Amino acid sequence: MLKIVLENKGIKTDTFYIPPFVLYEGEMILVNLLSYINFQEKLKVIKDIFCGKTKHENVIVHEKILFMEHFQESFFRYHFYPTTVGEYLKKNADLNNQFARKIYEFEGVTKKTKVKNLPFKENKLLHVYAALSKSKKIAFDLMGVGAEVTEMKFKMIHDIVENGGSAILIDCYDDMKDRCTKYLEVQFLK
Repeated sequence: MLKIVLENKGIKTDTFYIPPFVLYEGEMILVNLLSYINFQEKLKVIKDIFCGKTKHENVIVHEKILFMEHFQESFFRYHFYPTTVGEYLKKNADLNNQFARKIYEFEGVTKKTKVKNLPFKENKLLHVYAALSKSKKIAFDLMGVGAEVTEMKFKMIHDIVENGGSAILIDCYDDMKDRCTKYLEVQFLK
């Protein structure tokens, strides 16, 4: 019997509605927001509910879901004391997991490499590796990562899902619709 990770009986806000669904182990659900207008606002509301940070009467989180955050650094830190790959992983990854070490497979990347100096692909994959080192239950988006990284990120998460993980992809397109177990579209109320 498949284990339930999350039950959603329908999420209604002032501006949108997410239809009911159940997320089981071994599934990946695509929640299509249909538009990048106010994407960050909608994403924050949805990820906070799905990850259990914000309680919602119609959502039961049976297993903790980790949202894959994009790397951000303050202006001061970026310019005067940039974060290194080693520091980032120590703070954001399970260092005993194989994914925490995958970033070092790229040529020239060491613990002392500054995150801001990583090439685009490696920079975008760093947070993916960190998140996957901590959890097999993931919520993520594909905003701003480019085609090559999108494919790499999606494949890694798909492999995790096939091996007992679960994922919720929050996006504005249906490109990955046929590669996900379930697909649903947000309905706008205004």
